[in-house]
Amino acid sequence: MKVLVTGHRGFIGTVMVPMLLEEGFEVTGLDTDLYRYCTYGDEPLAVPTIAKDVRQVEPRDIEGFDAIVHLAALSNDPLGNINPDLTYDINHRASVRLAEIAKAVGVDRFLFASSCSMYGKAGEDVLDETAEFNPVTPYAKSKVYVERDVSQLADRHFSPVFLRNATAYGVSPRIRFDLVINNLVAWAYTTGKILLKSDGTPWRPLVHIEDITQAVICALRADKPVIHNLAVNVGSNSENYQMRELAQFVKETVPNCEVEYAEDAGPDPRSYKVNFDKIHSVFPDFKTRWTARMGVEQCYESYRRFGLSKDDYEGIRYKRIAHITNLIEQGKLSRDLFWQ
Repeated sequence: MKVLVTGHRGFIGTVMVPMLLEEGFEVTGLDTDLYRYCTYGDEPLAVPTIAKDVRQVEPRDIEGFDAIVHLAALSNDPLGNINPDLTYDINHRASVRLAEIAKAVGVDRFLFASSCSMYGKAGEDVLDETAEFNPVTPYAKSKVYVERDVSQLADRHFSPVFLRNATAYGVSPRIRFDLVINNLVAWAYTTGKILLKSDGTPWRPLVHIEDITQAVICALRADKPVIHNLAVNVGSNSENYQMRELAQFVKETVPNCEVEYAEDAGPDPRSYKVNFDKIHSVFPDFKTRWTARMGVEQCYESYRRFGLSKDDYEGIRYKRIAHITNLIEQGKLSRDLFWQ
């Protein structure tokens, strides 16, 4: 199967591509590579690449593919502060346009990296795929809009799949330090403090980026009637945690660190628990291999091996908003995030 992975040089994509290749898929990537100067450890694996912003895709770029795995997005809400419409332009409008082109040129499957963050503010309820959306951020709202619009394109020749990923974590050649597990461990390792920005009560469902890839592999291999216009939460019921539980995992893993609450710490409106029964029923082979505690250990071992410092992950190399702002100030990027 010929698969196009958009955003293949990002946080998830750089881990997903080697796993897809190992499973026998023929992979091409499409990426503008905003973070080409931000590699953590080894360089991402090279595959045939279409060097384009997802907003610039043309029909000839995606002809001949059997499936598209669409990861490309602005994944950090503060990036939208550079230009408030960017999140919707890239994450929503460009995604719908990509799906329309894919359908027009005969791509059979369109796998969209959606998000459990669409459920937003939910309190103590455990939410399955039938739950109402209550998105809090522009990022989460953009996912709602894509699912709404792309689902209407489904027909007997075009099958969209909406993989609603839990909060991701894990080590990657294009690592993100703004994700909860990655961030808590980085603070603990470099400062001796486990910094909680909320009061520790909010709930989050967690999933490792390798397990996200396992879900993608299942969706690529499944019979078409199984995945046609399917929306499914990606994660595991046992991997719903309160923030204070995650902080305890970090305290038990990283030597000589203590939990500390930010001065303005309080309840976070983004609190939700998610039910993951459906993915196990539609994909019998799907099984998460990682737990949050294992993810904490992976991050700690990686940071220790890398010799991570606070200046590293707080500097412009790995802090995405600072990196992008710096590229704009240097004239390398436009304010619309196109390479100059």
